[in-house]
Amino acid sequence: MLGLTMLSDAFGREVTDVRISVTKRCNFGCIYCHDEGLGPVLRPRTPHDEEMTVDEVERIVRVAREFEIRSVKFTGGEPLVRQDMEAIVDRTVRQIDDVSMTTNGSMLAHRAEALRDAGLKRVNVSVDSLDPEAFRDIRKGDLHPVLLGIQEALRVGLKPVKLNMVVFERTLPYIPQMIDFIGHGDGLKLQLIQFMPELVDHVQWGVDIDGVKKWLEARADKVLVREMHHRSIYLFNGAEVEVVDPVHNAEFCMNCHRIRVTHKGELKGCLNRSDDLIPTRGLDQAGVRDAFQKVVANRVPYYGAYVKDFPRRHPDEAKLIEFPAAGERAAL
Repeated sequence: MLGLTMLSDAFGREVTDVRISVTKRCNFGCIYCHDEGLGPVLRPRTPHDEEMTVDEVERIVRVAREFEIRSVKFTGGEPLVRQDMEAIVDRTVRQIDDVSMTTNGSMLAHRAEALRDAGLKRVNVSVDSLDPEAFRDIRKGDLHPVLLGIQEALRVGLKPVKLNMVVFERTLPYIPQMIDFIGHGDGLKLQLIQFMPELVDHVQWGVDIDGVKKWLEARADKVLVREMHHRSIYLFNGAEVEVVDPVHNAEFCMNCHRIRVTHKGELKGCLNRSDDLIPTRGLDQAGVRDAFQKVVANRVPYYGAYVKDFPRRHPDEAKLIEFPAAGERAAL
């Protein structure tokens, strides 16, 4: 059944893309993980019964296509612990051809070409520091294979390769080096992602993201404004740096056009909520369509309505942040 109208929530936000977690397994143990992943597990390559099969993923994507959803991003945990990830991509692109993936990059070098051949268009690779020791401290993994994965992704054309860097106290000293790195790699972009303490506690790890943005603006060669979110893009040596800052940012949420699917096949309307899960397993095609409609109908205007314990942001009052040297604290 095709020709269903595009889904739109009560606040006028059309749903144009879906983010699908294919596993909670991971071979890394990032200290800021907010339980999209399990952290390192004893046998990360051993399939879990609760994970969706290739057929189940394709069924969800097929219904997403019926609702005119245009893009799919796969995530985890770490998607590449699944040995059938190429099959998942292949079956997905038969329904929706714009397919990307977020990965820690540690297993990407040996699979980038096969993933591209299966139909994958782009990758996001999580890199919080180019210093091997700091990388290991933060992510509990080895930097070297990640860099090889980035290089191979560029070689086979999975461009742009976006590097995701979580901005918090431990990563702040490494941002200038990361900006220099992307400025010398054709096809690299950098996303600086605001640390989300409401998901993992450790409020003290946070830094003033608005102060970071002022630092970028003062040093960028040029600043553009992305239409969606009215988000600034900072150009350094022609390479793009973008800040993803959802915390206490109602405008960010009002421009969200994504729904999510857990590794168990549950639909959810927001990363920061788990009280809106709608299972799809065991449903027929009509039941899955109904689940899509319900999860969109339940979307809220701003996830911050559920967060009461943190101060609101005042971007105009933010001080330009001074980036510390490695091992030092930021001057705010």
